[in-house]
Amino acid sequence: MKKLKKINGKLLAADIAECAVFAALMVAGAYITIPIPVVPLSFQTVISVLAGILLGWKKGAISMTVYCAAGLIGIPVFTQGGGIFYVLKPSFGYILGFILGAAVSGLIAGKSNLPLWRYIVGALAGFLADYLVGIPYCLVAAYLASPAVDLWKLFVTGGLLFMPKDAVLSVLAALLAWRVMPYVGKNRKATKVEKD
Repeated sequence: MKKLKKINGKLLAADIAECAVFAALMVAGAYITIPIPVVPLSFQTVISVLAGILLGWKKGAISMTVYCAAGLIGIPVFTQGGGIFYVLKPSFGYILGFILGAAVSGLIAGKSNLPLWRYIVGALAGFLADYLVGIPYCLVAAYLASPAVDLWKLFVTGGLLFMPKDAVLSVLAALLAWRVMPYVGKNRKATKVEKD
């Protein structure tokens, strides 16, 4: 087999492809939604958690950053389109949270041969990291747009209502990752040998 070509001595073509796959999955996740006011219900939190666990914290965060950047330059990859002014939308905080969520889940559970509980903790920590960024951003953006907004109602409808769904899906993602990681780990070792 040919050695994979290094780009700037750090990223390999396979790494770039893996990041691109998860960025594309985020786009698909944005369009598979249940329309609800303020923050549409999507499956992107789980995809960001899986990106962190399966790719590791760096590549997971890179894949989510690529998704975020693509939307900000105007490619309609977000739930409600794209463009730089998307930063004014209350839901943009969750998009930023995907980056942190992938990094956190990857730091905790981004290695193969870990016990199941570690994947579950990583997935739940990643999901909570997303909400840790998303909820305050949602409240501040909505308040700046309309100071008369009922912040408590927004907190419930823009965050709290979605948390049980994302928590359950994150646990299911952890189970999936736990089953898949032995194969991902083998591929990582093979790629590492090929690099050397």
